[in-house]
Amino acid sequence: MNIKRAIEKINETGGLLVFPIDNRAEPISLWSRLYPKSEMRWEWDDSGDNRVVHLWHLRTELSLCKEVVYSKWYKGRATFFSKDVFKALLSELAFQRTSVLSLSEQARQILTILERDSPLSTKALKKESGLKGRDNESTYQKALKNLWERTLIVGFGEIDDGAFPSLAIGASQLIFDELWEDAKKITPNKSQKILDVFFQKQPLFRREFERIRKNLGLGSASKATKGILRGSDLFLTPK
Repeated sequence: MNIKRAIEKINETGGLLVFPIDNRAEPISLWSRLYPKSEMRWEWDDSGDNRVVHLWHLRTELSLCKEVVYSKWYKGRATFFSKDVFKALLSELAFQRTSVLSLSEQARQILTILERDSPLSTKALKKESGLKGRDNESTYQKALKNLWERTLIVGFGEIDDGAFPSLAIGASQLIFDELWEDAKKITPNKSQKILDVFFQKQPLFRREFERIRKNLGLGSASKATKGILRGSDLFLTPK
């Protein structure tokens, strides 16, 4: 399995799940693009499909290459975006003032930690945020979900965290600093055009996008006024 070929497939569509959901055709996945008409089986024993294991490891390589962006944006599923699509999503989601002002206290705390030091392992992030332990697991996962869907965080490799490696998580602003700065310059019309082309290929991603914007109190049109948030502005609280 070739990393260059995988990057090409992600860029062709603009964004792909890593693995299909119950082998459904949509949303389109990297698996279906690399292995058309081949059903994926999750069995990891000797009778399993080695391609699943290879793609799992390729996911880590891709997340580190900086040619594409790794997230858990679509319903918490492993997802890769092209740089252009992710820039448009940043413009439409991360840079909206309500995006950060509506974060929970825990989500804002995690973002503050990651703005200081990225990427961090699950173990380190839970420790620094005071969200260790089973009793805090639900709160931690909900905080991450808010950050993933607003495109404020990305996945960047893995870190040995005990028995199994854990996903390394970083602030988008630090891991993809140049991309972040470029995204500030995109006009609403430009971001709308990029996303319209992408959503024609991935219509279920449009539905998720509209859901997130609705939860942020934003209209479906991407021409909504955006307040560009920089640095410490991310942590301003409403007056």
